[in-house]
Amino acid sequence: QVQLRESGGGSVQAGGSLRLSCAGSGYTHNSACLGWFRQAPGKEREMIATVYSLGRRTHIADSVKGRFTISQDNAKNTLYLEMNSLKPEDTAMYYCAATGTRSRWDVPIQSEFRYWGQGTQVTVSS
Repeated sequence: QVQLRESGGGSVQAGGSLRLSCAGSGYTHNSACLGWFRQAPGKEREMIATVYSLGRRTHIADSVKGRFTISQDNAKNTLYLEMNSLKPEDTAMYYCAATGTRSRWDVPIQSEFRYWGQGTQVTVSS
């Protein structure tokens, strides 16, 4: 059974940085896509970063490109999201998610993610 657990959220002032971690288990490394999503109150959930294509590629949403970086450490079974130059509009609940085993090479879409963590709150004050 796939299990995901996020950590590292918190409150920070605009311009600050945070690093989110997602400890995972129950899946074969690089056989599934892993991603970070966020959802702010009253807004739809947004995919902001994903590792795909057997772990060899990453995709970053335009809204965070240049500020956020996704990475993974297979030895630690952990996915990371490094967030820099944070803005108040980055305030949201952040979720880690995984697809099932995936053999496609293109960027996954949100509906393909089947397994979700509980989320970690990020609050950015101005």
